[in-house]
Amino acid sequence: MPITNRHEQTILAPIRRVGMGDYLLWGSLLVLMLAGLGAWIWQYIEGLGITGMNRPVYWGVYITNFVFFIGLAHSGTFISAILRVAGQSWRAPLTRAAEAITLFSLPFGAGSILIDMGHPERILNLIFYGRFQSPIMWDVTAVGLYMLSSIVFFYLSLLPDIALCRDRLTDVPNWQKRMYKVLALGWKDSPEQYHRLEKVLDGMAVFMTMLVVTVHTVVSWLFGMTVQPGWHTALIGPFFLLGAILSGTAAVVIALALLRKVYHLEEVLHNGLFNSLRKLLITFILGWLYMMIAEHLTIGYASMHEEMVVLNDKFSGTYSLVFWNMTVLVFFVPLLIFIFKGKNNVGWMVFASVLINIGMWMERYIVIIPTETSPRLFHEMGGGSYLPALPEVLITIACFAGLVFLYALFTRFFPIIPIWETAESLPGHAHNAEPAPVSSTATGD
Repeated sequence: MPITNRHEQTILAPIRRVGMGDYLLWGSLLVLMLAGLGAWIWQYIEGLGITGMNRPVYWGVYITNFVFFIGLAHSGTFISAILRVAGQSWRAPLTRAAEAITLFSLPFGAGSILIDMGHPERILNLIFYGRFQSPIMWDVTAVGLYMLSSIVFFYLSLLPDIALCRDRLTDVPNWQKRMYKVLALGWKDSPEQYHRLEKVLDGMAVFMTMLVVTVHTVVSWLFGMTVQPGWHTALIGPFFLLGAILSGTAAVVIALALLRKVYHLEEVLHNGLFNSLRKLLITFILGWLYMMIAEHLTIGYASMHEEMVVLNDKFSGTYSLVFWNMTVLVFFVPLLIFIFKGKNNVGWMVFASVLINIGMWMERYIVIIPTETSPRLFHEMGGGSYLPALPEVLITIACFAGLVFLYALFTRFFPIIPIWETAESLPGHAHNAEPAPVSSTATGD
């Protein structure tokens, strides 16, 4: 549905006022973040011995968070870039909300690696002594490039709306006006500029589509390139990628529903958009189930001793409760909701999406921990057990609080719906005529 001037005012309304509720929310989130910071300082001083990690469990909740946050970061790339390449114009009102999840998830994903290292300064060893024979270097390169590209892609798509805020928000504080003026980079709102911007974004969308496949495949190869049971499989790349897109799309549903409710955007974020996302989620859930069956059937049929120890731990042993709860939360309950309750019912869709993300975090956990507690060199390293300790819990809560804090803060200073792509009155709208040919004068700007 094209945005009218009335809708435009609705979208800009949250930027014009910051209420007491915002300050309370921000304050509460900052308290949680400070608690996590305190736990990290404690861990830095005392060492990783205060965590639940041990020998042979060298990766725990922190690496689970890393994989989960990087997976969430695929939401913006899928909604904005991949659907742009596929020519799905319905995605336009959703793009910025999804891109913001990408932008604000990546720091906490990358930061989880630094937290897991104990001494984050050791990351310098990768810069000075890293070798590209190691999948760790592949991962650092891929995630770093993805973060940089996401920032550029996000900023370019935001640029026309920053200029719109500069020109139309005359009742905001002076420092905010100056911020818009600086960030707008002299945007003139001309058809030629929109035409150039569309060409750049189309090109970047193709690049980002290839990059998103690369990034989570490389993340999975941190595990798959080892010979540990449960990890050394060719399916791990597409399995991780599909799970990332599933959790990311579910996160978009949650974010959009909250924005729609809090900022009264029901007319802009209408039920049709949520129904389109519902269909995508059904497809991803079925794909995820296929990957689950294919992976575990292959392992079970081969009946290799080391692999069967891990598989039995998941199915009927120590981690069976987590495994079967994960299966119910990701597959059975959401699929039933999406088929029988979710159509035109945003509340049920949000409930199912929350379950999916809880289940997907458990899925990351169940991929990592059982393998480490039953390593291939069991006779040398011995078996192990793992339970997250208080510092890990506090730091994990702080990471999620930080994501929500940055997201909430952003929505109070910038339009969360991309007005330039959806408003009929602006040259960037898809239904407007093609822009005039770029003149020599414009070229010289």
